[in-house]
Amino acid sequence: MAERDDRWEKVAMEELPADERVKGFQEVALGYTAEEMLKEAERCLGCKVPQCEDGCPVDVPIGAFIEKTVEGDLQEAARLILSTNSLPAICGRVCPQEEQCELECVMGKRGDSIAIGRLERYIADWAMEQGLDFTEVSESKGKRVAVVGSGPAGLTAAGDLARMGYDVTIYEAFHVPGGVLMYGIPEFRLPNELVQEEIENLRELGVQIETNVIVGKTITVDEMFDEMGFEAVFIGSGAGLPTFLGLPGENLLGVYSANEFLTRINLMNADKFPEYDTPVRVGDKVAVIGAGNTAMDAARTSLRAGAQEVHIVYRRSEDEMTARIEEYHHAIEEGINFNWLTNPVEFLGDEEGWLRAMRVVEMELGEPDASGRPRPIPIEGSEFEIEVDTVIMAVGTSPNPVVSSATPGLDTHFWGGIIVDEETGETTREGVFAGGDAVTGAATVIQAMGAGKTAARAMDEYLQDD
Repeated sequence: MAERDDRWEKVAMEELPADERVKGFQEVALGYTAEEMLKEAERCLGCKVPQCEDGCPVDVPIGAFIEKTVEGDLQEAARLILSTNSLPAICGRVCPQEEQCELECVMGKRGDSIAIGRLERYIADWAMEQGLDFTEVSESKGKRVAVVGSGPAGLTAAGDLARMGYDVTIYEAFHVPGGVLMYGIPEFRLPNELVQEEIENLRELGVQIETNVIVGKTITVDEMFDEMGFEAVFIGSGAGLPTFLGLPGENLLGVYSANEFLTRINLMNADKFPEYDTPVRVGDKVAVIGAGNTAMDAARTSLRAGAQEVHIVYRRSEDEMTARIEEYHHAIEEGINFNWLTNPVEFLGDEEGWLRAMRVVEMELGEPDASGRPRPIPIEGSEFEIEVDTVIMAVGTSPNPVVSSATPGLDTHFWGGIIVDEETGETTREGVFAGGDAVTGAATVIQAMGAGKTAARAMDEYLQDD
């Protein structure tokens, strides 16, 4: 019998067993070993024109770094990655490669695409363990630039501008830098310590980070220009304003936005209360509304925080969910229940104002709506109640208006997104650029990073012409 040719199959990555991982916040995906990494890298066809690179928003030279990996030159592979990507260990974990670089991989036409994200993660982790320094900073241009927000867009813009020789200061509203990387993504997907290590690399480039500063309240963009000596400003303040459905009972105790819930646990150690002064109540029966990555994060976090039964409640079907398949499979393995074609219509409370149940309605799918997905339609007479004591709303976010409302001349869309030139990130206010979720609304980490990179190039041109 002929030996099976497994070059068309991805090398599997070890994961923490489900019954073990639900007991804590340890990272689930354990990464490749050196042998697994090399075996996967050797699957690459070494295309003369790597189509995978067309799918990377931050222009990582994928073909070249994999080639150096196969040759055993991991240091050069790391240098190549870091030449365009300031946060590779983060991207290797949370970037949806299956929809970007790996989607373009020619291997995927016959079998599995190359596991580009897993290879990037291995190289980035290895470089950090080795303490390698790839700091390459141009001669100082003698100009100061401010960055609002230390999420992926702000960190990327800051890193690129610092390498170009600008004096960069980031202003972050929270007490810890990292933005959504810290408050929005649980440790079992993205360890906080790793995020801070990559941020430390930016500090080594000379980037200054000021925390506990709310731009629009503590200081304004006008003050940055007029009193603080900045010559350009990048706004990467994210989309931290949660969306609610406007249903009866949403103000009951026990109803959270996913933003509040995840921030309390991810960034403020609520899971360790009363050791830390941040309480969060997770009941025995939890329902999470929505089926994106944030919903999966909230559901899986609830389980780790003590819930006995967790449901994802989504008005469309499994085919329309927006979560990554990997996160969905992890949720299933961990025992999360899925209520497809189900939508809440009312939240019911007890005499003391605490949530006790939610009334839902069954849905059916109609013709596609503006999103291109089938429109969910309530089925008349199908309402029923689900007993729950915690509900987490994960139905989207929008940009917080604090910065835009305090910045004259900065135009926004009706829903709050800052209006920019898509080619440059330039706003309607002279010298102000923006990118990431503050412009697009909630999107992916890598898309925000791509916007930060685009704006940094445009800011360099703007400042050089000044």
